Amino acid sequence: MGITKSEIFTDKQNKMATVLKALAHPARIAIIEYLINSKSCICGDLVEELGLAQATISQHLKELKTAGLIKGTVDGASVCYCIDEKVWKQTQEQMQKFFVSYELKNNCC
Repeated sequence: MGITKSEIFTDKQNKMATVLKALAHPARIAIIEYLINSKSCICGDLVEELGLAQATISQHLKELKTAGLIKGTVDGASVCYCIDEKVWKQTQEQMQKFFVSYELKNNCC
């Protein structure tokens, strides 16, 4: 996590930060949306769909995979990607708890 002292934060906080960092790019959001909407594994359609260079797409896929949001399986010479359903559900639950934890109070600001 760069120069921050990640060891002073909980594993849960570090994981959430990693996932949110991976999602903090419009190309990665577009990739996730495409994978969700396709409802199947995607091998080579992303370059045509997003209009970005293969190397750029590969870098974004690497970031999403490192964060655990997607998984890839080797299919011949290519890698097919899909949403990692287990991690996706965990992230969804953590984000739900995170946002619901705030109770609306008198506007103090």
